[in-house]
Amino acid sequence: MISAKVVQSWMSMFTAMNQKFMRIFLEKMEVGDAYNNGIKTVLDHPELSKWKYILTLEEDNCPPPDGIMKLYEGMDRFDVVGGLYWTKGEHGQPMIYGHPSEMPKTFVPQLPVPDFLQPCNGLGMGFTLFKIKMFKKMPSPWFKTLQEYVPGQGTKACTQDLYFFQEAAKFGYKFACNTSCRVGHYDQGSEVIW
Repeated sequence: MISAKVVQSWMSMFTAMNQKFMRIFLEKMEVGDAYNNGIKTVLDHPELSKWKYILTLEEDNCPPPDGIMKLYEGMDRFDVVGGLYWTKGEHGQPMIYGHPSEMPKTFVPQLPVPDFLQPCNGLGMGFTLFKIKMFKKMPSPWFKTLQEYVPGQGTKACTQDLYFFQEAAKFGYKFACNTSCRVGHYDQGSEVIW
């Protein structure tokens, strides 16, 4: 069940004037499958497939009213721009991963620079704007949750979001976090918004 606090934040968001906006809800699927099905639904639709952007918004994220506009500000320089939110809990970390200028490439959380369009290697996908054309060029599945043991190699573990960013980087796509777009992360158990 989605909290009323979360839905209230969604309902207070405004969209770009004179632009089309559609909501598609997905539920009861593994998270990687849900994202793949959502993207496929858009790409298979004769009208939606012509649009420029897809916004992902998860059931526990509370974006600010101007959040979509803040994400849109960076789309001339980046292929994906996400809002800044933290993992839940007192010792949470920012969900802005790795710096593109550092080698070897990592997904170590970055310390956010206040009110900045901060380049990164990956983001959480709780409130994230993507250029649709990326999904037309990249092979599916675009999202995978990996947790496996490969004899002789060790373990492989990756969430669906960082899997996507790892694969999208191979196509030269660029990502950023707009740290001025502060997104709440709702914990239903404690009823705290982190």
